[in-house]
Amino acid sequence: MTMEKNNSNNGQFVKVQTERTSFKPAERWRIMKNILLIGTAFMVNFTAFMGASNLQSSINASESLGTFTLAAIYGSLIFSNIFLPALVISWLGCKWTMSLAILTYVPFIAAQFYPRFYTMIPGGLMVGLGGGPLWCAKCTYLTVVSEAYASVSDLAADVLVTRFFGLFFMFYQMAQVWGNLISSAVLSFGNDKATSTNVTLNSSIVAEICGANFCTASSSTSDNPNLEQPPIERIHLISGIYVALMILASLVIAFGVDSLSRYDRGRKGSVTGLTGLKLLAVTLELLKEKSQLLILPIIIFIGAEQAFLFADYNASFVSCAWGISNIGYVMICFGVANAIAALATGSIIKLTGRIPVMIFAFCLHVGILIFMLNWKPTPNQGVIFFLISGLWGICDSIWLVQVNSLSGLLFPGREEAAYSNFRLWESTGSVITYIYSPYLCTYMKIYILMAILCIGMIGYAIIEWVGKTKPVVINEKPDFELVADNEVMR
Repeated sequence: MTMEKNNSNNGQFVKVQTERTSFKPAERWRIMKNILLIGTAFMVNFTAFMGASNLQSSINASESLGTFTLAAIYGSLIFSNIFLPALVISWLGCKWTMSLAILTYVPFIAAQFYPRFYTMIPGGLMVGLGGGPLWCAKCTYLTVVSEAYASVSDLAADVLVTRFFGLFFMFYQMAQVWGNLISSAVLSFGNDKATSTNVTLNSSIVAEICGANFCTASSSTSDNPNLEQPPIERIHLISGIYVALMILASLVIAFGVDSLSRYDRGRKGSVTGLTGLKLLAVTLELLKEKSQLLILPIIIFIGAEQAFLFADYNASFVSCAWGISNIGYVMICFGVANAIAALATGSIIKLTGRIPVMIFAFCLHVGILIFMLNWKPTPNQGVIFFLISGLWGICDSIWLVQVNSLSGLLFPGREEAAYSNFRLWESTGSVITYIYSPYLCTYMKIYILMAILCIGMIGYAIIEWVGKTKPVVINEKPDFELVADNEVMR
């Protein structure tokens, strides 16, 4: 029996049940196929990007080239997140935005074959410019297809979008594992004999010059062979593998993913959101809100702690005391712990609420920083390197998940501006950290992190005390029309 409902827009009847029946079996599989391919493409692309990023402060340490390149990436990402997504997606559509934006990461990897300021900095700027449209297109695609899936199933769109994002980030988090596994496998191959020699040679000196005492300006490869750059042939091999992976990721989306025009016809609301200038205006307008000002320090801390881990921890502790070839293995531990904690935190929050989890993350992170101030790392303390990396991953996961959700709860109906502010100030925290990194000793950077974290927690405590975090539940069914197979693909 065919059920009908009235379409208030044109006064005609739409045969909803007939449409659902004809699309239900194949379309659900097709949507899942698109999500899995997007997740796979991002995993492959960021396998290369994360693997290369984690090595920058060590393999391109001369004149802090690698660190300044990372600053260029996050600096251009601030501009990109605000001004480019709406424009680029309106031109290309979400599918081709993702496919082509991935290719903007290639110059950064290709610059590793000839690392100079005039090759690396432009390569880093390209990554940032492509990153904004890439992530916005991904978020838009997953949101729209969740509504499409809801129209051919009995599940609500808000439930589906949470599941789809969870599935996507399961793939994305694995990039940290594969990227670092590739780099460490290539760099450490055949180095067993050299490593055993360095343990004896370095243990007497690395405890004093590495860790919190490490200063980039005064570091010397003559005193510590661990700081010597790996053979150039191995860096070129890693870079070649990474470039191939990025091209593969772009092709997966180009030839495997359906255009979003298949699903977004008749959908209410703008797929691309506000234009750059309007979004910037709304974002800055939100800074007048006390809650936004109170949450800014913890957002800045998230960007700063990530930059410290990837640049300073890798250079000051892992590379200096244990060797560049071990950076990847240590970062694998961070990625796995981060992914597991992201899944576990959701279940724990249901039992304890947000406040105990935030207090736990604060105490754990402060404890890690205090330990790092007093730790004298040596090459034979491998377990401790992994332990710090894993615990840091747990903290980072809690900060990201909880502060993101808190931003949405604080500003219901203004989520786009709230998340724009989150991206803006998180990137700002990263950029500032990367910029001052070459000029300060590590213990000073740790004190700065602790100060920002304490200020951030004070702001968060005031927000909870005032009680502005009540969730808003919206039970609105999406107005959605599925486009037939014979529609012209964008």
